[in-house]
Amino acid sequence: MNGIYPTLPANMNTGYPVAGHYMHEALVKTIQNCEATCEHMTAHLKKLRDFGMRTKQATLLRDCADICGLTANFIARGSMYAKNTAALCACICEICGQECARFPDQMSQNCAQVCLHCARECRAFAGMI
Repeated sequence: MNGIYPTLPANMNTGYPVAGHYMHEALVKTIQNCEATCEHMTAHLKKLRDFGMRTKQATLLRDCADICGLTANFIARGSMYAKNTAALCACICEICGQECARFPDQMSQNCAQVCLHCARECRAFAGMI
């Protein structure tokens, strides 16, 4: 290199990108998928006739999407708060998933599965299992 930065072996587990990959890449993708799913579901809800009866669901979807975005960023960059954020993410995703599961439409059911899966993965990362 240029003498300023030490050269590390390619297999050293530093948490920094190596050959286009980073630590916890699969987890980050799971969380980003949950974020996108909740954002899509929020937009979909606004078009439904029974939107007035789904305000709790809409609020939880926005909270879930927001915490997922933050958590994915924290984990991807190796923040010292990544596990704390993942624990909160797990809690919010679980509550959002349970709320979505209450509605019989296919999109809500799919969103529930995505949120509950994300909650399990975040809980495992945070060491809550």
